[in-house]
Amino acid sequence: MSPTQAPAPSPTDRRRSVGDGPPTPTRRRRPLGARLRRDWPLLAMAAPAALLLLVFHYLPTLGNVIAFQDYNPFVGDDALEAFLYSEWVGFGNFEILFRDPLFWDAVRNTLTITAFQLVFFFPLPIFLAILLNSVVSGRVRGFVQSVVYLPHFFSWVLVVTFFVQMFGGAGLLAQEMRQAGLQPWDIMTNPDTFIVLVTAESVWKDVGWGAIVFLAALSAIDQNLYEAAAADGAGRWRRLWHITLPGLRPVIILLLILRLGDALSVGFEQFILQRDAVGRQAAEVLDTFVYHNAIATQQWGQGAAAGLFKAVIGLILIIAANKMAHRLGEQGVYSRS
Repeated sequence: MSPTQAPAPSPTDRRRSVGDGPPTPTRRRRPLGARLRRDWPLLAMAAPAALLLLVFHYLPTLGNVIAFQDYNPFVGDDALEAFLYSEWVGFGNFEILFRDPLFWDAVRNTLTITAFQLVFFFPLPIFLAILLNSVVSGRVRGFVQSVVYLPHFFSWVLVVTFFVQMFGGAGLLAQEMRQAGLQPWDIMTNPDTFIVLVTAESVWKDVGWGAIVFLAALSAIDQNLYEAAAADGAGRWRRLWHITLPGLRPVIILLLILRLGDALSVGFEQFILQRDAVGRQAAEVLDTFVYHNAIATQQWGQGAAAGLFKAVIGLILIIAANKMAHRLGEQGVYSRS
């Protein structure tokens, strides 16, 4: 072989050249003790939250066994013996529940309110976040944010009282209409418009708080994209449509999936406070049904069956919505393996 002639590549070199690059050495996993010594500060900080989650979320799920029992808390000497000695009825509680027309009325009211609020309430925090993000003055933006955040910290008792004082039969609006010679509107006790009333209360209370997540997502969008689009002649609406909304889409889909998971949970305090004013037909939702027909009557098994039914439906909706998000190219609540 002449000095200028290159040596023929070996079979190993040929196989290596066909791949994407040189093989990377496998990283050896550290022993458990080494990882614990390295991460113990993080584990110590996460321990209280994990303990709280375990005690108040995971351990109570064991109580779902009541849904399959004729539970009697007075059987035995303690709570554990009440679980062990209560009569096992299988799916009897579910059969009683599903034959009750009042239960299906509550489910229908709950789904109707959820669908109405998805259309008329869910988009409002997005619009508010975009509006606040477009305000140039930092002082004006901070003032508006403080004003719209504040109602979130009010209890539902205070929120309902405020609406009664403003729109009730003896409220400010009714008094002004009477002084003008007009017949006051029936707002707080009208079952036909109750769904609009509870949605308006939810908007006033939580629209500002819901905008926080979208404001954080807006701050993560690269500002160079807006500058490049403006340099190319894109107007404000074009930048909104092609940059802002696509940047918010992952967060919107994530929160929409989580909201669908809570489709059968529209709240308890807000409806229990106004149920007597508008009647059961309009204000009875699944949570108030469980209270009046299970807890108040000590039918613990039927109440647990209703709660388990609500949890299963929420899980199905989350999985279905998450699969739809994967089809749209989004990660959703969890990514595909």
